[in-house]
Amino acid sequence: MVLSLLYDWATTLSLVFGGCCSNAITLEQLTSEYPKAGSLITFFQFIIISLYGLPRHITWTRYGPRFKPHRIPLTPYLIQVALFYLISLLNNAAFGYRIPMAVHIIFRSGGLIISMVLGWLVGKTYTVTQVLSVILVTFGVILTTLSASQTSTSANSSVDSYTYGTGIAILTLALLLSGFLGLVQDRTYAQYGRPDPPGTKNKTESGSSPAWQESMFYLHFLSLPMFLFLRHDLSVQFATVNAGTPTSLTLPNFAGIFPLPRNTTVTSQGLRIIHIPAAYLPLLINTLAQLLCVAGVHRLTTRVSALTVTLVLVVRKAVSLVLSVVGIGMMGRSQTTEVDKFMMWTGAGMVLLGTVGYTIGTGGPPTKNNGDKPKKE
Repeated sequence: MVLSLLYDWATTLSLVFGGCCSNAITLEQLTSEYPKAGSLITFFQFIIISLYGLPRHITWTRYGPRFKPHRIPLTPYLIQVALFYLISLLNNAAFGYRIPMAVHIIFRSGGLIISMVLGWLVGKTYTVTQVLSVILVTFGVILTTLSASQTSTSANSSVDSYTYGTGIAILTLALLLSGFLGLVQDRTYAQYGRPDPPGTKNKTESGSSPAWQESMFYLHFLSLPMFLFLRHDLSVQFATVNAGTPTSLTLPNFAGIFPLPRNTTVTSQGLRIIHIPAAYLPLLINTLAQLLCVAGVHRLTTRVSALTVTLVLVVRKAVSLVLSVVGIGMMGRSQTTEVDKFMMWTGAGMVLLGTVGYTIGTGGPPTKNNGDKPKKE
C-alpha cells in the first residue's frame, strides 16, 4: 500500500516537474535562437495534443470514423477556441520582442490581477486577504517587468525599450484575454456542467469522454484550421529553423532496417549518423513535455486539494525560474535577455507569496477550472 502510494506520487510529481520544467527549458532554448518561431512552436504543441486526444474522441462505424457525442455543443466552444488560440499565440510571440524567460514566467503569474478585476465587474466579492494578495502580486509583476527594462545599455536603447514595451503589451493582452476566457468558461460550465475531475470513471451513457478531456481536446483540435491564416509565417519560420546549425545523432545498427535519409552517413562500425537541424530535438522535446505537463497537473488535481495544487505549481514555477536564471543563465545570453537579479528575485518572491496568500484567502475550491491550468503553466 505504501509502495503503491509512493509510486503514484513519484509518477505525478515527475510529470509535473519533469514535464513542465522541461517544457520551459526547451522553450527558452528555442526562443533564444529563434525568437520569431512562436507560431511554429504553438502549432506543434496543438498538433501533438490534438493527436493524443483524437483516439479518445472518435469511434469507428461501418461508414468510417466519426466523433463521439460530446457533452457541450460545439457552438459554445467557438468563442473559447478563438480566445484560447489567440492567448497561446500571443504568449509565445512575446519572445520575439526580447522578453526574457524569467520575466515571461513571472508576468504570466499576474493573471490573478485580471481575474479579480473582471470578477469584480461581474459582481463577485473578495476577502481582504485576497485583495491584499493581489496587490502584492501586482507590485511583484511590476518590479519583475522593470528588472529587465533597466538593463539595456546599447546605443539603440530607445529602440530596445520600445521593443521590450511591445512585448509587455502583448503579454498584457494575453492576460486580459485569459481573464475573459475564464468568464466564458464559467458561464459555459454553469449551463452544461463543470468538467469532471481527471481520473474519474464517470462517462455519459453515450460513451463520451470525461468533460475535462473533451474540453482540452476541442480547444486544441478546433483551433487547428485557424493556423491556415498563419501558413506563410509558419512556412518562413520552419524554413528558418530548417536552415539552422546542424547537429548529429548516432543511431545503432538496427536502425538500418529503416530507409536512410539522404543526409545520413554510415561509419565503419555500421553506426548511422544522421545530420539534422539542431532545433529539431528541442522542438520535439518541447511538444512532448507540454503533453506530459498537462497530464501531470490533471493527475495532481484528482489526488490533493486545490490549495495543494496551487502550492505545487508555485514551487514548479520557482524551479523553472531557478533553472532559467541560474542554470541556463550560466551558459551565457545576450545583453537583451539580462535582468537585474535583485529586482527580479524580489518581484518573483512577491508574486509567489501573493499567489499562496490568495489561495489561502479563498477558503474553498477555486472558481477557475483546473483543467485550464496546464496550458497556462
